[in-house]
Amino acid sequence: MHGLLTRSISLAAIVLTLVFYNSTLDSRAKSEEIAQLKAQAQAQQTENAQEGGGYADGTYSGTGQGFGGPISADVTVQDGKITAIDITSHDGEDGSYFSMAEQLTDDIIAAQSTDVDLISGATFSSTGIRDAVSDALEKAVQ
Repeated sequence: MHGLLTRSISLAAIVLTLVFYNSTLDSRAKSEEIAQLKAQAQAQQTENAQEGGGYADGTYSGTGQGFGGPISADVTVQDGKITAIDITSHDGEDGSYFSMAEQLTDDIIAAQSTDVDLISGATFSSTGIRDAVSDALEKAVQ
């Protein structure tokens, strides 16, 4: 009887481990798929803007999530091109990391796209800036 109970508990532990492992793999696969779809959408947005004559002129506001909270940016478009990016709010961001991440705005203007490398050492802050600019540019697509 004792042997049967031990085997049953062992079998249950194995089954639970396999179920947990499988759900972890599914979660990872979904996260990777979401990341790929976001990258494709961002590339398509940039391509559409370039093919369609660029962005509509104006100033657009967007928000992204940084390390310490939301980051807001105003993006100015003139003659269909990104001409200026002003970070309007970054409360909660660490000053030294954020100052490193701010150079991302120059990279975005130079590339005319948010498809640029993030700043190493300030990944969360630069991700927030990139996402805020992307959010603003979604409103500027003609």
